[in-house]
Amino acid sequence: MKKILSVVIAMVLIGGGVWGCFSYKKHEVKEAVHEYLIKKGTQENQIKVLDPFIANLEGDKNLLVAVRLKNDKKTYYYYKDQSKNKFVLESYALNGQEYVQ
Repeated sequence: MKKILSVVIAMVLIGGGVWGCFSYKKHEVKEAVHEYLIKKGTQENQIKVLDPFIANLEGDKNLLVAVRLKNDKKTYYYYKDQSKNKFVLESYALNGQEYVQ
């Protein structure tokens, strides 16, 4: 009984650790993109949505942030290029059509 309980606890801790790691990374990239947009000149009240997600792409593109601005029908997808320490517009979507940069 103790072995089963130990295995269950270990699995819960490992699963929670993995989930926590991804949640932290998503939050970190969301805040970094938010700061980038503000520094670029986008006003705080113009930012409608910042939605980080796992894109299942290679390297730094795995974590993207979807950005929607007021009075703009496009959805922009940014990621942080860790090697150059800069933000890159990966693509944007307009009316369901995606345009890769």
